[in-house]
Amino acid sequence: MCLGVPGKIVALDSDVEGLPMGKVSFGGIVKEVCLAYTPEAQLGDYVIVHVGFALNIVDEAEAMQVFNYLREMDELTEIQVDQPE
Repeated sequence: MCLGVPGKIVALDSDVEGLPMGKVSFGGIVKEVCLAYTPEAQLGDYVIVHVGFALNIVDEAEAMQVFNYLREMDELTEIQVDQPE
């Protein structure tokens, strides 16, 4: 089964080869992600990412809920999830 993982957009980059890109933090691990499917995404938004593509925007509560499910499944061994302030 493949899962999308929530992450927070920490930087928006210029279009790379015609595709909007951004840097997304997954509990401190930052990866470059294609934002072509979520062109309305803004800095600070949470997005669900699968194989390097942001598929949709979610609110912080939903992102934390997904993190909690992943934690219960013991799938967050490399990620430290920061709880919202």
